[in-house]
Amino acid sequence: MAKRDYYDVLGADKGASADELKKAYRKKAKELHPDRNSDNPDAESQFKEVNEAYDVLKDAEKKAAYDRFGHAAFEGGMGGRPGGGHPGQGDFASAFSDVFDDLFGDFMGGRGGGRARAQRGSDLRYNLRVTLEEAFSGLQKTINVPTSVACDECDGTGSESGADPTMCPTCQGMGKVRAQQGFFTVERACPTCQGTGQMIQNPCNSCHGAGRKEKERSLSVNIPAGVETGTRIRLAGEGEAGMRGGPSGDLYIFIEVADHAIFDREGTHLHCRVPVSMSAAALGGDIEVPTIDGGRSRVKIPAGSQSGRQMRLRSKGMPGLRGGPNGDMYIELAVETPVNLTSQQKELLREFEKLSEENNPESSNFFTKVRSFWDSMKG
Repeated sequence: MAKRDYYDVLGADKGASADELKKAYRKKAKELHPDRNSDNPDAESQFKEVNEAYDVLKDAEKKAAYDRFGHAAFEGGMGGRPGGGHPGQGDFASAFSDVFDDLFGDFMGGRGGGRARAQRGSDLRYNLRVTLEEAFSGLQKTINVPTSVACDECDGTGSESGADPTMCPTCQGMGKVRAQQGFFTVERACPTCQGTGQMIQNPCNSCHGAGRKEKERSLSVNIPAGVETGTRIRLAGEGEAGMRGGPSGDLYIFIEVADHAIFDREGTHLHCRVPVSMSAAALGGDIEVPTIDGGRSRVKIPAGSQSGRQMRLRSKGMPGLRGGPNGDMYIELAVETPVNLTSQQKELLREFEKLSEENNPESSNFFTKVRSFWDSMKG
C-alpha cells in the first residue's frame, strides 16, 4: 500500500512553518489518539502514521530531503534517511516529546532544562519589631540573619580541589531521564545527579559538595522614618547564596510596630487620651501633653469642656513614609471626678452645688423633682 503524503497526513500545507506543523500535529494526535477511539480498530495505525509524518517534518534536514525526493529519500536506494534508519523506527516518542516539552516545559524546565547551570539562591524573610518612637524617627539597626553562604573553601563549586564537576553518566548532563510508558514519554529528574546534570568526584570536606554552608550574618538595615506594620524593606543580594556560582537571593524585612502605652496610631495620625481635672475642665486653662518626638506641647482647654471632646495638634503625628507631610495628633479629654475628698473639700462642693441651684432655678427645680421621686419610691 502506497504511503500517504506526510503533509496530507498532518493536514498541513507544504509551505507550512515549524509552528504550523506542530499545531497540525497536536490537533491530529489528539483527534486520533487510541484512548479516544477505542471503537476504531484503525486508530492506532493512523496515530502511528501521524507521528511518523511529524517525526520527519519536524526535522529541518529530513524535511528538506522529503520535500525534494518524497518517501524515496528514506528508502534503501537513497542511502537511507538522513541520520540513519527509517522514519518509522524513530517511534512516536521522539515526535511526541516535542509536544510534551511544549506543553509542560515551563513546569519541567523544558528540554535540557535540567542541565547543570547556575541557580539563583532563595529569598529570605526577616521579621523586625520596632517601637513607635523608632518608627517616628527612623534608625539604623543591626540584625543577625541565619542563611546559606557560598563555601569559602571551594568557592561555591562543591569540589575539594575547586575543579569543575563532571557530566552525569546517567543523563549525559541533561538532568532528566525519560521512560516510555505505552504511547507516552514520562520525564523525571535524574536520580543519580538529582537533576543537576553534574557529578562532583571529590566533594569539599567543608560543605560536603553542597557548595554552601549555614552561617549567621550581621547586616545593617536602614529603617526609614514613617514605617508602619506591614512595611517591607528589600535588601538585594542578601538572601541565600546561589548554587554553582549563581546569584544570591534577596532578603525581605517585614516591619512590625509595637503598640504604644499612650498613643494609638491611625496611618500618619496619632490619638491620645488626656486626663484633666474637673476644675480645669470647668474653668478652662492650659495643660501640657506629651508628643511622640519626646517633647511636650501646651494646649488651651476651653472653659466648660466635657469628656470626649477632641482637640487637634497639627503636624504632631507621624511622618509620611515617602516624604509626605506629617500627620496630626488628636487629643481626647477625659474629665476626672475627684476621689478621697477631705471634709473641707466636700463642704466646698456642697456650697458649689447650692450656688449652682440658686443661679440656675430650672436646674434646681429639676433636681428637686428627682429627689422627690426617689423619696416617694423609698416610702
